[in-house]
Amino acid sequence: MRFELRAITSDGRIESLDCQAVDEQSARQQAESRGYTVLQVRGRRSLSLLRPARFPLQLFSQELLVLLNAGLPLVEAIETLAQKERRDEWRALLGRLVAVLKQGQPFSAALEQAPAVFSQLYVATVRAAERTSDLVPALTRYVAYQAQIEAIRKRAVNASIYPLLLIAAGALVSLFLLFFVVPRFGKIYEDRTADLPFFSQVLIGWGQLVEGHAVLAFGFLAALAVGAIAAAKDPRVQAFFGNLAWRVPAIGERLKVYQLARLYRTTGMLLRGGMPLVSALGMSAELLHPVLRQRLAAASRAISEGRGVSESFESNGLATPVAMRMLVVGERSGNMGEMMDRAASFHDEELARWVDWFTRLFEPLLMAVIGLVIGAIVVLMYMPIFELAGNLR
Repeated sequence: MRFELRAITSDGRIESLDCQAVDEQSARQQAESRGYTVLQVRGRRSLSLLRPARFPLQLFSQELLVLLNAGLPLVEAIETLAQKERRDEWRALLGRLVAVLKQGQPFSAALEQAPAVFSQLYVATVRAAERTSDLVPALTRYVAYQAQIEAIRKRAVNASIYPLLLIAAGALVSLFLLFFVVPRFGKIYEDRTADLPFFSQVLIGWGQLVEGHAVLAFGFLAALAVGAIAAAKDPRVQAFFGNLAWRVPAIGERLKVYQLARLYRTTGMLLRGGMPLVSALGMSAELLHPVLRQRLAAASRAISEGRGVSESFESNGLATPVAMRMLVVGERSGNMGEMMDRAASFHDEELARWVDWFTRLFEPLLMAVIGLVIGAIVVLMYMPIFELAGNLR
């Protein structure tokens, strides 16, 4: 992200600086390292529709884990990663971590100073590991956790690629017919509009409109595309469609199972790292839909009052039948973290099977709908020719 800074130079002059950094604190640190006294930091809005590059937290964790396993101290390991980093803002971020560590503060405190990069879940994992001095196992668990979450996300993305390509191809063909072919057919039927079927008249009228106002039509189409992309990036629009998807019975139930699987997996990882159950549930709540977040808060209160985990989850609608049995086993054996992780794995496999089934059903239905739309446009264009051929008999 780019930032605009107002700073005082060493000789007392006020200058405006432009720099790229992960967050405001990193931008301020870059300027101060060059001898400036920063007065104001302001983020610059970008007109680009592309998202700015994000710090590769998963890769950072993997590389840090390798260096720690090789025997390097934490400070030297992060310094090594900073030296190999090519992006200035990320190198500055790692340098800031090293500076905080050299001041004698714990690693979790250094991570907390960059909340835009290191999530509360990551910080909590490191803080729990610092209590038992087992940072390497904690990072191993986090890397495995992120790999499992990423595998689920990639499976969903891969399943959506072909339908999206079908939709894009169908839209392009339809736009080609509506904006290029139909206007030319409109010229053929200019003198016979009264004899055309109603829908053919509507289609030919559209062609004449595009022919007479081509620049305006294409400008409207471009503005519509840009508006759709901007709306898709708006959190309020995303929340609206997310809530709408939750109301669809079949899809909403699968979204709930997906969210519960994330809850079980995240809580299980934190429990295995030594975090208390109620604290782990509070940390996992950030990953849930607002409806489930309220239920989890109620379950956490019940657990704090002494009720069992399985009973609290079941009474608040946070346990599937399979997860319920595993939670009961976890309570009896005292190994709740492992049981939650197993419940998450079971539901991940169930979701993977459902995604495969849904894509196999949805793809042919989508092809049929696209074919009907394109076919309807073509038939309406040729309908007058069919009628004329019938009258000549």
